[in-house]
Amino acid sequence: MFYTDGKLQYPVRVETPDPLFARALQQAIGGIEGEIRVAMQYFFQACGARGNPKFRDLLMNTAAEELGHIEMLATAVAMNLEGAPLKLKEEIAADPVGGAVLGGINLKNLLSAGLSAMPVDSDGVPFDMSHIYASGNIAADMTANVAAESTGRVLAVRLYNMTSDPGMKDMLSFLIARDTMHQNQWMAALEELGGAAGAFPIPNSFPQEQENQEFSYAFLGFQADGSDPVAGRWSQGSSMDGKGQFRPMPMTAALGQKPVLGPAKPGGGAQQEQM
Repeated sequence: MFYTDGKLQYPVRVETPDPLFARALQQAIGGIEGEIRVAMQYFFQACGARGNPKFRDLLMNTAAEELGHIEMLATAVAMNLEGAPLKLKEEIAADPVGGAVLGGINLKNLLSAGLSAMPVDSDGVPFDMSHIYASGNIAADMTANVAAESTGRVLAVRLYNMTSDPGMKDMLSFLIARDTMHQNQWMAALEELGGAAGAFPIPNSFPQEQENQEFSYAFLGFQADGSDPVAGRWSQGSSMDGKGQFRPMPMTAALGQKPVLGPAKPGGGAQQEQM
C-alpha cells in the first residue's frame, strides 16, 4: 500500500524557467539512469524478495522514496516549461534545427503533455522497463542496485553542472545526497549477506566443485603474441571472495572446435544448398 499527502518530498523551485533544461531533466525521469528505472527495479525486487523480510522492507521503502523523486522531477520539468513559447516564432521556424526542437523543447512535452513531464528520456523515447533487474537473488539484486545508483548519481551531477538556477541546484543536491545514501545502503546490505567472502560468487548456493575450477579465477588474455595480459589486481593475488587465486591465462589457442551445424530443415525457408 502506498500513501501520499500531496506534498513534495523535498522543495522544488525554479527561479528562471529553462525549457532546454526541462528536456535534460527528462533523462532523470525516463532515461535508463533515471528514477522510473530505480523505482520499478526496487519495487519488483521487493515483490520477489524471499528470506529475511527486512530486505523486502528495505527495497519497498526505497521504491516509495524513488516515486517521490519522480514527482519532484516532473514538477521541475513543468515549472521549467512554463516559460516556453506556445507557437513557433517566425525566426525559430525559419531555422530548420531551431524549428525542429523549438529552442530546445522536446515537442512531445508540448504536443502530448501540454508543457508537462512525460515518462520519456531527454530524446522523447518512452521508458520500456527493459533495464529493470529483479533476479530473485537478493545479492545479485543488491549488486545491480549499486550500479543503478552509481549511474544515477553520475547523471544528477551532470545535471547539477548544467544549470545555474539556485532552485534546481538545491533540488539536485538533495537527489545527489540520496544517491550517496542508496549506494551505501545497498553495499551495507551486501555486507549483511556476507560481503565478498560470503555472498560471492553469486549464487553462493551453487557448489563450486561443480564448476570447471581451472577457469574460476583465471584472467584470460587474448594477445596475439601469447604474452601475459597487463597485470592488475584482477590477475594476481587472492581472489576477492577469498576462495581462489587470480592468475593470468594467455589464450594461445582456441579450446573448442569449429562449429558444424546440421542441414536446414525443409520448409524452413533455406536454400536448397543448405539442406
